[in-house]
Amino acid sequence: MNKSKMTGSSKLKIIPLGGLEQIGMNITAFEYEDSIIVVDCGLAFPEDDMLGIDLVIPDITYLQDNADKVKGFIITHGHEDHIGALPYVLKQLPVPVYATKLTIGIIENKLKEHGLEKLVKRKVVKFGQHINLGQLRVEFIRTNHSIADAAALAIYSPAGIVVHTGDFKVDYTPVFGDAIDLQRFAEIGKKGVLALMCDSTNAERPGFTPSERTVGETFDNIFAEHQNTRLIIATFASNVDRVQQIINTAYKYGRKVVVEGRSMVNIIETATALGYINIPDNTLVDIELLKNYPDEKTVIITTGSQGESMAALSRMASGMHRKITIGSLDTVIFSSNPIPGNEKAVSKVINELYAKGADVIFQDAHVSGHACREEIKLIYSLVQPKYAIPVHGELRHLIAQANLAKGLGIDKDDIFILRSGDVLELCEESAQVTGKVPAGSIFVDGLGVGDVGNIVLRDRQHLAEDGILIVVVALDCDNNIVISGPDIVSRGFVYVRESDELLEEAREIVADVLDGCMDRNVTDWGRMKNQIKDALNDYIWKKTKRRPMILPIIMEV
Repeated sequence: MNKSKMTGSSKLKIIPLGGLEQIGMNITAFEYEDSIIVVDCGLAFPEDDMLGIDLVIPDITYLQDNADKVKGFIITHGHEDHIGALPYVLKQLPVPVYATKLTIGIIENKLKEHGLEKLVKRKVVKFGQHINLGQLRVEFIRTNHSIADAAALAIYSPAGIVVHTGDFKVDYTPVFGDAIDLQRFAEIGKKGVLALMCDSTNAERPGFTPSERTVGETFDNIFAEHQNTRLIIATFASNVDRVQQIINTAYKYGRKVVVEGRSMVNIIETATALGYINIPDNTLVDIELLKNYPDEKTVIITTGSQGESMAALSRMASGMHRKITIGSLDTVIFSSNPIPGNEKAVSKVINELYAKGADVIFQDAHVSGHACREEIKLIYSLVQPKYAIPVHGELRHLIAQANLAKGLGIDKDDIFILRSGDVLELCEESAQVTGKVPAGSIFVDGLGVGDVGNIVLRDRQHLAEDGILIVVVALDCDNNIVISGPDIVSRGFVYVRESDELLEEAREIVADVLDGCMDRNVTDWGRMKNQIKDALNDYIWKKTKRRPMILPIIMEV
């Protein structure tokens, strides 16, 4: 496509619907006239104050409102924060999904779980291949990350080329496959790149991210030094290269390997079937056969490196795992760093493991999958974009990358730190945020998607902090008299057996309120309930300095 054809009259719109201001829930729409493509569709894990919420997925109202324009989802790699929301979103918007081989393999598992495999078309894309989607064209470029088959994207539009790095690092010696295709980044840079959307996760860290292979050397040392203990290694299920290195080292030291944790088992099965992991014969054994081998001849690869309460490692640490008991002949290795926000949970698991007598190693057995400052500079230097749009990270990470771009000579007016929902319109002559579209979080609780909102969460918070008082009264409406009650039930407010006096006085206050209503011929239940609430609130606050949720229930007899 030559330069003269590239300059269209319309502008390209870039609309992030998630993934900025946080780590997780990455999803960005690219729109040119009547064509929209969506890059990634991830979930986020709930914050501490999202009580009872299982997952958080993006609000795709804008995509549903423009469903006839949406040509497909382009997925950069197979991590949950990039693919986890697909099953929920594809139910609303069943458009084709384009990704590399391993990524499609992992997505297919998800679609099967949700019964969507017949509804959604999937296309496996090779590196270097171009996909035409309406007025937009997408090229997949090989990168390295903590999961195999990660891709960057060059998005060609009549307004210009946008390069999206996806999550990446520069690894010259990857465990599986080839190194990042820096040559292609340079070739596209020569054509003239309108904007670069670059991973910001490690934009605060100086230097280069070490190669994944360095972890292999660390494992070799750990195995050599711990030949008399069982080894339990916790890592991310999706880090297939890490699992490969653990298996290679176990094979070298004559140990059998058990894989534990549902997500770990699923991904290793998929990766093995697609040829992304190579397991020597007779190395992998079923957990049921673990007892047939001496401890010092086994390795357990498990999920739970982030301290997740239901993951296999947490169950082992708390003594709830049915098959594996931790003891003084165990060495537990955390082959991961805590994701921001998970530090407390990880620390709790480490303490529980120490309490059981295990030895714990949680340093130097991990390298990041994200580019540090020097690698980010390298990509900017090769791509030479007119505009910089830092992505993937909290605000502090985006600003760190913005400062980096400024240092490389990009004008501060050409750097855009966007918020989810912003509409950035750009062409060769100009770029500006021209509006906002709906964007935000949809909560998944059990089978309910979106039926728990902020008001329900506020109530849950209230119940969690202060408890509830339920007041039950039976009325004879014809004669306007109280037939039974008021009875007061307390949950999570005070221990009933030790609070007889408090609850008895509360009963009397409610009875007085009801008598007053009867005397004044108040028959409106709403007003009665409000008066009960107000009187009880005042009394309980004076007595306890607490504000439980008060729920009056009036029954007609």
